[in-house]
Amino acid sequence: MLSEGGSFVKGMVMGGLFCAVVSVIGNFSAGPQPSPELHLHHHVKAPTKEELLKLSEAKRRELAQRVRVFCAILVQPRYLQQWVAAKETWSKHCDKAKFYSSESVKALESVDLAEKDDWMKMRKALKHAYEHGKEYSWFLLAEPSTFTVIENLKYLVLNKDPEQPFYLGRTVRSGELEYVEYNSGIVLSAEALRRLLGAFDDPSKCPEQGRAIWKVSEEKELAACLKYTGVFAENAEDAQGRELFHRKAVGALIEEALAQKSGETIGKLSDLAISFSSVPPNQMHVMMFGVYRLRPYGHTFHDSLIFLPPEGSDND
Repeated sequence: MLSEGGSFVKGMVMGGLFCAVVSVIGNFSAGPQPSPELHLHHHVKAPTKEELLKLSEAKRRELAQRVRVFCAILVQPRYLQQWVAAKETWSKHCDKAKFYSSESVKALESVDLAEKDDWMKMRKALKHAYEHGKEYSWFLLAEPSTFTVIENLKYLVLNKDPEQPFYLGRTVRSGELEYVEYNSGIVLSAEALRRLLGAFDDPSKCPEQGRAIWKVSEEKELAACLKYTGVFAENAEDAQGRELFHRKAVGALIEEALAQKSGETIGKLSDLAISFSSVPPNQMHVMMFGVYRLRPYGHTFHDSLIFLPPEGSDND
């Protein structure tokens, strides 16, 4: 009888612990449900050529000059070659690019966050970017291995109001939480970042160590904190509904498309793609040549607006 009673007590204790774990996970996944009116947009698409042509040339020029992007690039000293490649290639096209490192590095200029934890590094980098980027309307959070075509990003958000809370990229669902993949690049409007920093000041909404019992990725922590402020993840697409942010390098995506032996293959990739992830340093320079320098003679794209490089930059 004693052994049976002991088993019963053990069962009660284990059951209680299980319920507690489920409760904690549920709270992390779902969080409170903000009012629907706070979420004013769903999947975000780039404007069509026809929509742009309806605008006057003066208006198009004004929009192109108004979109300014601050790039916050989180780097690790042990991947120095990747850092150098990003500095020499795609980051030149940001209106402002800052590299945020976990420790001080003499070889390259960066903001020393003096932090090893990934979530804390992201928090500190975003806070620094906002405080030193008041004149910028959009913020890109990226890894150095994520080759980003900044002009295509500007085109995506051209007619979007940065005073609305946008949180853009390639969305993924985990339970009830939808988040933007970090390795494909995360885009925040100035308003979304402002709300996020407000949540940082409230540990009940956005704790530094997270809510779950085990380690949760920084991209999910970010999404959960934004959700508390009424900001939801948005999947970025072109006018045909094709993805713009990619979790793989362009070579890997083309190989996959060809392996499907479909008649459409490469056509499934958007010609306005914004990012490609996991691009090695040597391929960064290949991408740079293909995107910005190689031009087929006699071929014009008839683009209806131009994004000029930042004044004084060594932009390609």
